[in-house]
Amino acid sequence: MLAAVSRWLRPWLYGLTAVLVLVDAVSDALGAALDVPGLLLLAAAVTALSTEGLRWLLARGAHRGGDGSAPVPVAVAPPVAGRWSALNSPADKVPSHGVHAYGQTYAIDVLRVPGEGERPRPAFGWWPPVRRNTAFPAFGQPVLAVADATVVRVRDGRRDHLSRTSFPALPFFFLEASLRDVTGVGSIVGNHLVLDLGDGTYALYAHLRRGSAAVREGERVRTGQVVARVGNSGNSTEPHLHFQLMDSADPYTARGVPFTWHGVGVPANGEEFTA
Repeated sequence: MLAAVSRWLRPWLYGLTAVLVLVDAVSDALGAALDVPGLLLLAAAVTALSTEGLRWLLARGAHRGGDGSAPVPVAVAPPVAGRWSALNSPADKVPSHGVHAYGQTYAIDVLRVPGEGERPRPAFGWWPPVRRNTAFPAFGQPVLAVADATVVRVRDGRRDHLSRTSFPALPFFFLEASLRDVTGVGSIVGNHLVLDLGDGTYALYAHLRRGSAAVREGERVRTGQVVARVGNSGNSTEPHLHFQLMDSADPYTARGVPFTWHGVGVPANGEEFTA
């Protein structure tokens, strides 16, 4: 209930903060006697408490079991096939993406390792500032069900934006990321699927290709079945798959659940693996 209220209030509170900042700036410019710093501070505090603070409270203990011990990883099949490499892996640090928010405690990103005859992955550099998604070997690669499961969420209407893998694009990416966080979890994960694996465990696939969902909500899927394709939607610098397990179908309130992939384990940052 608190999470639902917070989601509803969030854009209004950020809007109020923006309005107060504008009023404060105008009053200074006009030399008016308006005094809004206190209100501004209050709005900012309420915003923080009702969004980030609540998310932290909901996610507290996400990386610990009820007795304070580390939770046991859930074993599932890999969500991709072929040769890939890991990035932002929970094998290196927890939380893997620096935050527990949105159930990301044990999340992992995977990048396609091109094989012989495949296009190479473009290197990070100064030029060109952006690239089309087709320049990256991960784009359009199939995404697989990690277990026999039920599809509980399908969102695939967001566009696949250009890459952000360059020095000139980084400032824009960070600004864009902050704005995405204001507008909600959908802007962060982009096109995504959530599968109910049973026993209170859910799998989230994020940054999927627009219109690539091959399943519908309520549909049963089998392990290894193609459910979508890798894209570059949401808070993403280049086409890749973001995968995580959670204890709820709603990423906003979910706590992260550790995973291990059959035959692979949990690959570390930069480690290449074949699934």
